[in-house]
Amino acid sequence: MKRRDFLGQAALAVLGATTGSSLWAQAGRACLATGGDGPYGALQPADENGIRVPEGFSARIVARGGEVVGSTGHTWHLAADGGATFRVPGGYVYVSNSELGSGTGGVGAIRFDHRGRIQDAYSICSGTSRNCAGGPTPWGTWLTCEETSRGIVYECDPTGQAAPIPRPALGSYQHEAVAVDPERRRLYLTEDKGAGKLYRFTPTTWGDLSEGLLEVALGTFGSIRWEEVPNPNPTSEELSTRWQVQAAIAFNGGEGIVWQSGSVHFVTKGDNRVWRYDPRNETLEIIYHAAQDPALQLTGVDNIAATRSGDLVIAEDPGNLELVLLTPDCVASPLVQVTGQTNTELTGPAFDPLGRRLYFSSQRAEGGGITYEVTGPFRRL
Repeated sequence: MKRRDFLGQAALAVLGATTGSSLWAQAGRACLATGGDGPYGALQPADENGIRVPEGFSARIVARGGEVVGSTGHTWHLAADGGATFRVPGGYVYVSNSELGSGTGGVGAIRFDHRGRIQDAYSICSGTSRNCAGGPTPWGTWLTCEETSRGIVYECDPTGQAAPIPRPALGSYQHEAVAVDPERRRLYLTEDKGAGKLYRFTPTTWGDLSEGLLEVALGTFGSIRWEEVPNPNPTSEELSTRWQVQAAIAFNGGEGIVWQSGSVHFVTKGDNRVWRYDPRNETLEIIYHAAQDPALQLTGVDNIAATRSGDLVIAEDPGNLELVLLTPDCVASPLVQVTGQTNTELTGPAFDPLGRRLYFSSQRAEGGGITYEVTGPFRRL
């Protein structure tokens, strides 16, 4: 497939991360969320699969790690992690990373029709290591991130028609996730280290990630500025990216990151915080901190997704295995809970095109992991 066809593929459109209206940025006010009653009410008793959802919602299993997906003939990957959805003719595709190491990771995909029925499943990337999270692009590709000391980002075609493309210009380090700001035409990336940094990448040509400027965040937790990373692709003998700019802000374990109509939201697992960066004013604020939540609603923050209504959905690793809804009116509440499982984490939350179905995985459930779908009256306004 020619690159112009790959990037311009008709019906591929990123969902969730670039839709909806963010209320977090309105009025420029600080908002420190705490546990409380959410918009959907209390979680109901667990169903036959151990899933708790609000009244009016339901859940089903769509794939199990190491087993064939439906009647597709494709075996679903183990250790499912970050994910996203993309429009395609006749339906949509859910992509999911595999966090296996030593070159056995990659990305799998499930294609659904408009009614949520499975049509196909296949691999869109293989031979990579510890594909943790990532992020969708406005031009319809999936950026999968390697969480290794010299890991890189690969750009993947959700349809599987084009081969994945390595993007070393985005830096070689312990990647976690990436979010794209389509207004200012920049990418923001997190680093999963105890002293990880927040990076910003500006492509030389919009829509082409082969070259550009990689910067790292400096300043205070209120006001941010950026400085170029001198060597984005150091060898093992050279200074790693996070130490090249000594004044760079150290974040305690950068995890999921998402663009939500005007703001960049990301989480740090070491201190259980959710952050909002305003690129227009270059300011940074904390919108959730477990240490300041009497209810201790959200712990083990990890993958993050945005909804059409302006809410954030944050997966716990492990916490009490919930997907937690964080609303712009400063309330954190359980949206989904997985019961009866241990030694696992929730990963890959992403909504379908109409915002009616939520996909996510329990990474190590039953040894290989399980991918679920939750259907219900999710609010869209």
